[in-house]
Amino acid sequence: MQNTSPAFSENVATALHDPGLQRALGRAKKPFAQVRANAVAKLPEFEALRDTAKAIKDHSLANLDFYLEHYAAVVEAQGGVVHWARTAADARAQILAICQAAGAKTVTKGKSMISEEIALNDYLAEHGVVPIETDLGEYILQLRDEAPSHIIGPAFHLNREDWEASFRKAHTHLDPDRVFAEKRDIQAEARAVLREKFLAADVGITGANFLIAETGSSVIVTNEGNGDLTQTMPRVHIVLASIEKVVPTIEDTLSLLRVLARSATGQEFSVYTTFSTGPARATDLDGPSEYHVVLLDNGRSNMIGGEFQDMLRCIRCSACMNHCPVYLSVGGHAYGSMYSGPMGSVLTPAIFGLDQGHLLPNASTFCGKCETVCPVKIPLTGLMRHWREREFERHLTPTPMRYGLGLWAFMARRPALYRRATRLGAWGLGILGRKSGRFRWLPLAGGWTRDRDMPAPEGETFFARLARQERGA
Repeated sequence: MQNTSPAFSENVATALHDPGLQRALGRAKKPFAQVRANAVAKLPEFEALRDTAKAIKDHSLANLDFYLEHYAAVVEAQGGVVHWARTAADARAQILAICQAAGAKTVTKGKSMISEEIALNDYLAEHGVVPIETDLGEYILQLRDEAPSHIIGPAFHLNREDWEASFRKAHTHLDPDRVFAEKRDIQAEARAVLREKFLAADVGITGANFLIAETGSSVIVTNEGNGDLTQTMPRVHIVLASIEKVVPTIEDTLSLLRVLARSATGQEFSVYTTFSTGPARATDLDGPSEYHVVLLDNGRSNMIGGEFQDMLRCIRCSACMNHCPVYLSVGGHAYGSMYSGPMGSVLTPAIFGLDQGHLLPNASTFCGKCETVCPVKIPLTGLMRHWREREFERHLTPTPMRYGLGLWAFMARRPALYRRATRLGAWGLGILGRKSGRFRWLPLAGGWTRDRDMPAPEGETFFARLARQERGA
């Protein structure tokens, strides 16, 4: 996927005026938050589990080199092969080499944000290997040549008529007069079409929610079962995962799974939670004859030990974006990155560079809801603030904002002048807005008043009231 986050402002304007997108976003706002709240309410120890999950991830990151080496050794002891990829280009080349060695013509894929990060599909297609997305949401997006807009609901931005139109356009071998009476009709058609792809694929590629150092296992969670078919039916299974996915033990993994599904979809557990450990053994009834793991760095090791290390705790549950007023107003595509919402606003600049992602940390009201719901307690607003500071230091902040901040800084360093200016400003606005009690337009504040009224100041300023109270005391 091409990173277009420098065009964030233009993307936002387009998203806000897209009626189909706004209808899809409006339909999803309450359910995401409500199902999580219901699931959390049923588990009294949820807050304690959040502390446990945070501690597990912090420990894993503090000892990442040890656990990665141990994981790789266990995988290879069980007949698997581990490939280390420092960059996206390294990972693409390694995966292509595995596919070519297997003589693969088609590859089935489970949902994987890492494969989006490294633009794997286009690369494989350019080299004669046809990738087939098998997650229902990812499949429809592949038909439409679109990128995911959400981590767990990649086609979150589409409406039912979009699905029907795309299926009719792509599945020309089926009856053109068929009726899609219910959602399950769409699911049944996708299942029938994809079944042949599963049977024909030479290689299956999945992501990994967790990698277990103790057992050398990869873990995926799905609600469709496509991940199981992707990794058991082809002769070759490739696990593509970033290095921070490793955790020490099965017990640690189970603790993380207890907060993952509840935070993501409001489920106690996902429908399918699948552990894969190496290639098929002689006694196994199914499974791949080859098992490969591609471990991707792509800038993550640079985050270790720095102010953005906390972001590597992320378990990709999407709770932060499901509760973010900015994301729920503009959708995922506006961010121009496969990682959107608050987590994407931190991770995108870390992976692709601040030049590419400097606008995203500003896509936040700093209401703090993202931190409140994060199952591993990532301080997302603080991390976005760090990026804003770096943006300002490198003069990437838009010129009007820089001048505005410069003026504010000048005033803030002169408290007496600041208080006199704010008192005068409040007095003037109070007089101008006395009749209506609000402003529907203000100079230099059009971005605010375009969508909401600005209340007229009432009474004295905070500083004036505080000074009066201190004198009275």
